[in-house]
Amino acid sequence: MTAATQFIDATVSRHIGTYSDAVAIPACAPQVVLSGTPGLRPDGTRPGDFAEEAGQASDNVCEALRCAGAEPSDIVQVWSWLTARGDIDAYVKVRKDVISHRPAYMLAVVPQLIRLSLRWESEVTTVVTHSAAEQHE
Repeated sequence: MTAATQFIDATVSRHIGTYSDAVAIPACAPQVVLSGTPGLRPDGTRPGDFAEEAGQASDNVCEALRCAGAEPSDIVQVWSWLTARGDIDAYVKVRKDVISHRPAYMLAVVPQLIRLSLRWESEVTTVVTHSAAEQHE
């Protein structure tokens, strides 16, 4: 049995948001790394409303994790980029709907993403703490 992933509170993050200051990953733990994932629908279109785009981005992350044998509870680090400061509250609401633990986080507001119409993109890293058999029980 491998050691568990440790979410570390060094007292800084608690003053800013709901995330850990550090995450200690056990040696040889299986990891899944997701590329930047935007809120595009399966047909490639972007929802008009930011809250819907944020929800679609989260759905896309969850689907990619599922395809890789991971789940949201396995997330240990998240990097997110928004293109408008005014969208932070909607982003946080969607994030809390998907992630209930405290992974390491980075959120930035940037002038634009590679596809100019996109307003949110996230990358995540997971440490898979369950077996494929457990996933299908």
